[in-house]
Amino acid sequence: MIRIGSRGSQLALWQANHIATLLRGEGHTVEIEVIKTTGDRMQEVTFAQVGSKGMFTLEIEEALAEGRIDLAVHSLKDLPTELPELFTLAATPPRVDARDVVVSKDYSTFENLPPGSKVGTSSLRRRSQLRHLRPDLEYVEFRGNVDTRLRKLGEGQVAAIMLAAAGLDRLDKTEWIRERLEPEVVCPAAGQGALGIETRKDDANIIEVIAFLDDSDTRFAVTAERIALSALGGGCQVPIGVHCRRIAGELAENRTGIFEILGLVSDPEGERIIRGYATGDSAEQLGRQVAGVLLDQGASQLFAGIGVH
Repeated sequence: MIRIGSRGSQLALWQANHIATLLRGEGHTVEIEVIKTTGDRMQEVTFAQVGSKGMFTLEIEEALAEGRIDLAVHSLKDLPTELPELFTLAATPPRVDARDVVVSKDYSTFENLPPGSKVGTSSLRRRSQLRHLRPDLEYVEFRGNVDTRLRKLGEGQVAAIMLAAAGLDRLDKTEWIRERLEPEVVCPAAGQGALGIETRKDDANIIEVIAFLDDSDTRFAVTAERIALSALGGGCQVPIGVHCRRIAGELAENRTGIFEILGLVSDPEGERIIRGYATGDSAEQLGRQVAGVLLDQGASQLFAGIGVH
């Protein structure tokens, strides 16, 4: 019996069931335990007010430490870059679309939104980058699960909402996706589109059982992204975007194994944006390199007033 710990949201349960199905395919018996986290209990409070570090993981890690569950399935972007000593990131399954998307009932692109339109997002990272592109729009705090946000959009509370493509794709709720924004336009959060499977570090049996779930390209990319995020001193509610991917197309000729990483730091209002770029074949070096580029350009000064240390 393998016990999976998960949040109770529709997306979290989809993710947990996805991993459960893969494990059952290997002959294991699996059950899922739903655990309510701080972030789930405080739906009407902004992320900035809650304090983001571990808000969707703390209670799940407590259950893991106590042995009530054997592994936890997280959206990797919710998992702090530094895990408690007891735990390890044991597997990173193949990543899906890491991009952010424009979701709207009435408008075909972000550019087509009329001046003054309301755009809903709970992410300071998205809001600052979008405000840099379109300072003429009104950005409003927009929390709740995917269905709640889509319902509010349908009611006309906002003209558009910004979400991660991965969640909508996984839940097959893509009807109102109008535009998938490339990382060069809006840089995703570190780990976006990827799952992280967390276990106890000393649980050799479970680590061996789930080893087949780990995807090497995903592991490389998210390792580089999380190292960059850690070096910058940011969590998921700081305006930092980091995205690593294998170089494709003509650039990839005769360069097997080479990855590129994009980094972005913004001030909270989106008035100033700093970008960094690096290529290489070491995840650790790539993460540190792009963070260094951003810090050399003054990234630390842009975090003033939003609790970054």
